[in-house]
Amino acid sequence: MTQNNDRDFAPNLAEKIELGIVSKFVKNLMTIKNPDNMIKQAQDGGLKKTLGAFDLIILGVGAIIGSGIFTVAGIAAIESGPSLVVSMILASLACVFSALCYSEFAAMIPASGGAYTYTYATMGEFMAWIVGWVLMLEYLVGYIAVVSAWSGYFMQFISGFSFLPQWITNPPVYLIHDYSTAASELIKQGIDPSTVIPTFFGIPLCFNIPGLLITFFIIATLVKGMQESKNMTGILVVIKIAVVLAFVITGFFYIKPENWTPFMPNGFSGMFASAFTIFFAYIGFDAIATAAEETKNPQKNLPIGIIGSLIICTICYVLVALVLTGMVPLNLIDTQAPIANAMSAVGQNWVAGFISIGALTGLTSVLLVLMLAGTRILFSMSRDNFLPKVFQKVHPKFQTPHILTYMVGAICIFGMLFLDIQKAADLVNFGAVAAFIVVCVAVLILRKKEPNRHRPFKVPFCPWFPLIGIFCCGGLMIYSMSLKKLSTILFLVWIAIGVFCYLSYSYKQQRLAQNSSANIKEGADV
Repeated sequence: MTQNNDRDFAPNLAEKIELGIVSKFVKNLMTIKNPDNMIKQAQDGGLKKTLGAFDLIILGVGAIIGSGIFTVAGIAAIESGPSLVVSMILASLACVFSALCYSEFAAMIPASGGAYTYTYATMGEFMAWIVGWVLMLEYLVGYIAVVSAWSGYFMQFISGFSFLPQWITNPPVYLIHDYSTAASELIKQGIDPSTVIPTFFGIPLCFNIPGLLITFFIIATLVKGMQESKNMTGILVVIKIAVVLAFVITGFFYIKPENWTPFMPNGFSGMFASAFTIFFAYIGFDAIATAAEETKNPQKNLPIGIIGSLIICTICYVLVALVLTGMVPLNLIDTQAPIANAMSAVGQNWVAGFISIGALTGLTSVLLVLMLAGTRILFSMSRDNFLPKVFQKVHPKFQTPHILTYMVGAICIFGMLFLDIQKAADLVNFGAVAAFIVVCVAVLILRKKEPNRHRPFKVPFCPWFPLIGIFCCGGLMIYSMSLKKLSTILFLVWIAIGVFCYLSYSYKQQRLAQNSSANIKEGADV
């Protein structure tokens, strides 16, 4: 009888031990970082506070107004016609609910990291890591995609200077484009890309020299400090706002009301499809939250920066949509450079040239903010022991995370060599929408768990506004996944790689850090 009991006891003990290990593992995955500790850590972080409300609005407008208004507007106009105006308002409304949720968190937890930080305070370390991993995709791959567009506008700009030598204005395509663009250009000319584009162990390499040069400039600007970054962004934003106003004011005199009929040539389906397309022209306001630790009076200024930049960009977009669809018949709208071509079509070539300069400066400010946001996300993740501590180092003079900025710049340069931008750009969209959904959910969680926590800014009509944000962004993601099957697979592969990195490195680093903290606390108690 005793032997049977012993035999029964052994497996039961093993099962209990196994269950205990699993339970502890799951508990670790859901470990939440106290918001108060985040705030204290941010105050002691060493980053210089230089940004006010106006500076944040400038950063937001700099991040949002870029390739969207200069290129995507043409694609969206083909889908919806004059109802593009309504599409833009619908897209901005979808963003507003997420922006309000970002504002509540940014004011309540003014710490660097944006959606990653807010997730850590509500859903635990595993979800925080995944969100941080997704944000890396959004900002770094987004940078690589935008720098490709920047190179195209730059080459178009200098091609007008006839005194420059041919090797500058018309170099080989693999020196000025990413692979997908270079290959497309060669195929149009009837040339096999494999016979022209150099390879490294079978991998085609495109060097994109204009992209490399602007990347070096962006890195140097960010390392030198936020004061210089915001000054440069401010200048670029003023230029592109002037460009938008020049287009709207000049184009107003060439509007033909008959071009506005029919208002919805492709029906409601075309209008909603256009809203999905133009939604991505608004992405960028979330980058403001990543600069929380460099903001003066963040509880007040961050919500102003997020909401203010979104309102300004919506007004600009609606005015551009009205003038563009009123000037040019639907079948003649250019999808590559719709605004500049609209001016050329009515003989206003000087305005068209001014718009090309505006597009170039607009994309430059987007590049600056994307790399800024990417470095601040990784800075927060390093401080939370998910990444090596060397990334936490701050420049002794400029008080910026210089080592991390160099690393992010190197990653972007490496990606520019061979990344297929056409596929990569779709991944940025998935990353942004996923982050928006998580932040809306996080607001609901913290409202339930800590209803009495001080909130300098509150999302109105909670829980309805966060729920509408989840519904809008969730519908957008499902719609996009049905159209972009390959990009969906690549996005899921990216998530899988992130899970592997967490389990193989970051999870262990977290446990070591926790044990170290516990030992220090015990020693202090003794």
